[in-house]
Amino acid sequence: LLAQEGAKVVVNDLGVSLDGSGGTHSAADSAVKEIQDTGGTAVANYDSVATPEGGQAIIQTALDHFGKIDIVVHVAGILRDRMLFNMSIEEWDAVINVHLRGAFCIIRPAAALMRAQKSGRIIAFSSGSAAGNSGQANYSAAKAGILGLIRTAARDLAVRVAQCLEGRDLL
Repeated sequence: LLAQEGAKVVVNDLGVSLDGSGGTHSAADSAVKEIQDTGGTAVANYDSVATPEGGQAIIQTALDHFGKIDIVVHVAGILRDRMLFNMSIEEWDAVINVHLRGAFCIIRPAAALMRAQKSGRIIAFSSGSAAGNSGQANYSAAKAGILGLIRTAARDLAVRVAQCLEGRDLL
């Protein structure tokens, strides 16, 4: 939809299977082709959102291809559902890393650029599961964390805009 409205889009997808194994470029490439076939502009990126290097690389892909970044949409996610008393640390970490750490790893470099540009929008997806959901302690915690992260990012960036408007540069 953003591409239909004229946005130039970086499609990021590792293309792994449901259990996290493997990896193919077909998911990202297919989305890029769909956007291009309808007259939009898009490029693919295959880096992991769950690492600082991957988050930076995704943002850099936008800069390299389009020169700036106006909107970041973080919707990356996986599920490793299991009752809390049966959940492994690996299942916990996998979900927290993609959802919450991934949000931080993509929002942080984008926010720095948007701060310098004095413009930009950040959209991060959460879920009603943030209030708690049976068998999803990891997912619920990650989604609640995203709410806190995005609210704080909005405050931090709003403070910066207000200071710029007042002619101060305190941050």
